[in-house]
Amino acid sequence: MQFLDKIFAYIQDGIIVMDHERTIVEMNPAAKRLTGWQLGEKVPYCSFCQQRDVKEGEERCYLISTEEVPYFLSEMPTYHGHLIDVEMSTALILEQDDAKYYLLVLRDQTAKKKEEEARRSKWMVKKLTEAKEEEHKRLAQELHDGVGQSLYSISIALDNIIQRVQDEKLHAYVKEVREELGRVMEDVKLYAQQLRPKSLDALGLIPTIQSLIHSLQSKMPNTSFLFQTNVYTRLSPTMEINLYRIIQEALHNVMKYAKATEVRVSIKQTERELLVSVEDDGVGFRVEEKREGLGLKHIQERVFHLGGETTITSAPTKGTTIFVRVPLEEGGEDESVNR
Repeated sequence: MQFLDKIFAYIQDGIIVMDHERTIVEMNPAAKRLTGWQLGEKVPYCSFCQQRDVKEGEERCYLISTEEVPYFLSEMPTYHGHLIDVEMSTALILEQDDAKYYLLVLRDQTAKKKEEEARRSKWMVKKLTEAKEEEHKRLAQELHDGVGQSLYSISIALDNIIQRVQDEKLHAYVKEVREELGRVMEDVKLYAQQLRPKSLDALGLIPTIQSLIHSLQSKMPNTSFLFQTNVYTRLSPTMEINLYRIIQEALHNVMKYAKATEVRVSIKQTERELLVSVEDDGVGFRVEEKREGLGLKHIQERVFHLGGETTITSAPTKGTTIFVRVPLEEGGEDESVNR
């Protein structure tokens, strides 16, 4: 009996014993916490029972009126007037004299509902991210195949003009135009690369990160870059593009803010997860005081999208480390971002 009393006291579902007039004759602590009702009060009608059509003389409480053991979802009023989502089930447990006693079990669905909302929100963020990356891919292709090829054709046409016209002044002018055109072509190539590196789809994450680091090294000759990895196979499209954006953002922060002399990038794969770190020996910052400007929020959002965790360690003059761990996706590639 003591064992049953302990179960009654500690079980997380709300357990209520009510009579045929819905008067509460017994309830466990979980039911009190969940509803705020008291012994001797009547169990209020749930939102379903308040709205359902009943015949004359029929009990409005569906749990009592049905001969089955009903189980359904509805909203229950609490003592302070709020409605809570609950799973409900009931059973007739005792008939004594002219009284009937029913066992009412309530399970709070609030947490489950919040989890479902969070899951849907995460799914929406995932789809929006994928749509954005697809658009980046399309625009990069347009810049490369459309604008880039048109500019190249103009460059060829200028070469033909120089060969056909014997005018030194015109030659000097066309040369200036070709130089400006060359700078525009390089800009277009850079914009296309930033939108969506072609090597990411063709070769994968690791060669693309190596190319990114090589590009930064040429722009930052006084900074030493070290890249380590044990990843030698392709990852899923979603994993590759998000990890690339994470590392790209972290290295952009280094270039813009850190004033570092040494930067270490690491991508390590274990049996169940990927471990990514970007570490610099730069000026650092106070993590608790930083609100914006480093793009850390974007990194955290992408890591959350992958179901992982982000740890940011920094202090003034102590450099910065961004450490990310994300679970490996089961089943290899998914449908997320078409290559």
